[in-house]
Amino acid sequence: MDSLIVISALGSDRPGIVQSLSGAVLSRHGNILDSRMTVLGGEFAVLMLVAGDDSNLEALEKAAPALEKELGLTITVKRTRERVAGSGALAYGVEVVAMDNPGIVHDIADFFSSRGINIDDLTTGTYAAPHTGTRMFSLHMALSIPSQESVSSLKDAFLDFCDSRNLDASMSPKRT
Repeated sequence: MDSLIVISALGSDRPGIVQSLSGAVLSRHGNILDSRMTVLGGEFAVLMLVAGDDSNLEALEKAAPALEKELGLTITVKRTRERVAGSGALAYGVEVVAMDNPGIVHDIADFFSSRGINIDDLTTGTYAAPHTGTRMFSLHMALSIPSQESVSSLKDAFLDFCDSRNLDASMSPKRT
């Protein structure tokens, strides 16, 4: 069974970062299993889950300081293990759209965290509303809801929570 590491990298956006970083993984016989890559402001951010045998992953760990200098990135490498999904957890997706204002992410995260619900994935962004140009906020979230939780009650509570904050929201089952 392969070992796993997570690589995070951050640096000024420019063409070739993905090619260079993925090439560094490939040249050490690593396999990128999962990744998230995006531009935030003028910075490019990367998260990768990489599999390989111990010696290849050790080579990646040792190469990180040289890769930082070569690629102009801040790189962190951390060993991890395969995630064991919660027994019987239900996969749900959440979508939220609202006029942008501070605190939306924190409030939503607090709502689910206080109920022991794990956020598996979270993406947010802003955009200009058509016609008015008003700054809008969007959130996409994947949740693992414990099987003992009443999904119907949770959904009602979440939608009430969102209504009280003027957030347009939906919550629905997600295919895994």
